[in-house]
Amino acid sequence: MLAEVLAAVAVVAIGLAALASAIPVTGAAVSEGAKLSTAAFLASARLAEVRVASWTAAPPVDRLGVSGAPLSPPESDGTTTFSDEAVLPGPYGGYSRQVRIVDCGLPPGCGAITSGRLRRVTVTVAYRPVTAGGLAPLDKTVSVTTLVAQR
Repeated sequence: MLAEVLAAVAVVAIGLAALASAIPVTGAAVSEGAKLSTAAFLASARLAEVRVASWTAAPPVDRLGVSGAPLSPPESDGTTTFSDEAVLPGPYGGYSRQVRIVDCGLPPGCGAITSGRLRRVTVTVAYRPVTAGGLAPLDKTVSVTTLVAQR
């Protein structure tokens, strides 16, 4: 009887040890999920700001702008319309955000679409992910892309 109890205690102890070793991994996964969700939220929020910017043909207003190069923020009449945000304020201090806007009327267009009345907007949010061993050495990014039509 005593041998059976000792064997049962050993089996339970091994099971609990295996369960305890999974706790850091699951904690990191939950933290990464929260960071990924926050990055997607920040990208969507900035995209909403871009979508309400005025870009009309009559009267001619362009507060949307176009990125002159893949690494430059969009500009209109020499003024940056959506600046890069290297560090976001408040609780989002570990995130950075950038907007790039491409004119679909210029070659190569936007995929299969070539129209001067459309622009492709890409918002990219970068953050440092959490792993079971701490912060990862490289940033992860979340990008959201849409087309905006001239009004």
